[in-house]
Amino acid sequence: MESLPRSGLPRAKMMERVAFFKDLKGSDGGLPDSKMPGSIRTLFNVMGFQPPANEGGAITSPVGENAARLAAIKTSEGFNLGYCKAKPGNGPLMHNHDTSETFIPMTGKWRCSWENENGEVEYVDALPFDVVSFPPGVARRFENVTEGDPEHESILMFVIGGNGPRAEFTDQSMKLLADAGVWPEG
Repeated sequence: MESLPRSGLPRAKMMERVAFFKDLKGSDGGLPDSKMPGSIRTLFNVMGFQPPANEGGAITSPVGENAARLAAIKTSEGFNLGYCKAKPGNGPLMHNHDTSETFIPMTGKWRCSWENENGEVEYVDALPFDVVSFPPGVARRFENVTEGDPEHESILMFVIGGNGPRAEFTDQSMKLLADAGVWPEG
């Protein structure tokens, strides 16, 4: 005997929960490192990523303020899903989240780096459909390290826990941005 609640869903309502990759609207701005050479990327907010409360400065939505408002599937169901498209040598600077973050390369080779218990940076390289999951509070970054055509963009899927997760760039990352003159924007 079934014990979970069950109901039918009209097609029109179901289609509000469908996102075709070809129709996604990406953003290459809205994060402190968006204009930093080596950090150029396009973020696609597929599902969730409502802007977090108290955003500003180094604290923002993991997809940035621009993409946070472009959710293809506008839900808050305890997790967020998006894609990053970047050329080799590009990815965000070292940052942290208040929730878990999981990376799944769809194409190419992606380096997932983190700070270990001694403050040293370690990494693992992930290929399509490999999974790398960071817990809250661990400084991390990812970078497209695909060999070959330097103009070919690869795609990484990411899943981040929570309804309004927050991202914060490390102090070292913010100093790099300030020294490069790309943050604060102005």
